Amino acid sequence: MAILSLVFAFVFAPAGIVLGHLAKRQIRRTGEDGDQLATWGLVLSYAFTAIGVLVCCGWLALVVVAGVGSSSGTGY
Repeated sequence: MAILSLVFAFVFAPAGIVLGHLAKRQIRRTGEDGDQLATWGLVLSYAFTAIGVLVCCGWLALVVVAGVGSSSGTGY
């Protein structure tokens, strides 16, 4: 599950977050290896999710600003 967390960090980051937390819990419970792998999966997943949210907010702000600017009465 830790490997999946790392893979999904690059494919679909929110799934990587879920899998990373599940992997950490499983590793704590069973004592298996892979704690560092799960940690990197979590770090990358959170980072890519934050970047994605910032990009979406920036895009929405750009659309709102462009929408307000286009209705300035220029006739177009």
